[in-house]
Amino acid sequence: MSTNYRDVLYSNYHSTQSGRASLTDSKSLFEREKWRFQMELLPLLNSVSKSARIFDMGCGSGSLLSVLGDAGFENAFGMDLSQEQVDLAHKMGVNQVQMGNALDFIKNSNEQFDVITGTDIIEHFTKDELVELLQTIQSKLKSGGKAIFRTPNLDAPFASIFANGDFTHENYLNASSAQQVHLACGFKKVMVYPSQMKIQNPFKEILRKLIAAPVFLSYKLVIFASGRSTQNVYFSPNMIIVAEN
Repeated sequence: MSTNYRDVLYSNYHSTQSGRASLTDSKSLFEREKWRFQMELLPLLNSVSKSARIFDMGCGSGSLLSVLGDAGFENAFGMDLSQEQVDLAHKMGVNQVQMGNALDFIKNSNEQFDVITGTDIIEHFTKDELVELLQTIQSKLKSGGKAIFRTPNLDAPFASIFANGDFTHENYLNASSAQQVHLACGFKKVMVYPSQMKIQNPFKEILRKLIAAPVFLSYKLVIFASGRSTQNVYFSPNMIIVAEN
């Protein structure tokens, strides 16, 4: 009898991966995720109406949906494959989360969306699956709509810590390949940004900044010495992709 690894790993994804890796309790992890989403993703929605229809695919514990609700977005909902994650979202008071396959839902939906988000999700698809996913999302977005993704950045130093830190990851992108695949799948404009690297502890954040400047300069010098350009190269562990119709 063959076993699908996704059936095994996604059924208890929080306890075996996202919650385990956080080294903290569920509530603290939820609040820390909200803090980061408020910096990384919320500013990207400044021009979006508060009544916009927003679908958060692979929404996990619903921390992004909680941020959207706090910001006044009244028509956002999400879906996740893991019943454990859905139960956690409901426990955190995010009731607009339902159990299900987000890709199947989008494919079968007659609805058009203003925004579709996916944080730490597109790396879980094979290349063929990702192309199908992006083409489907592009077809389900309204004119002027946008897809926003966060995914590991393969150009980051020690990228394997994040790229290979989850057994369910299937593909890896950098800024260039992210733009390539989104444009090929029909999006008209694709922008890539480095993710936030800020640490909540103010003293650790000061130390991080002091270390980051010379370290990142050294990486740029290595790239320059190899005869390549540092344009469109980011060193943050994750990157943010904004693809517009």
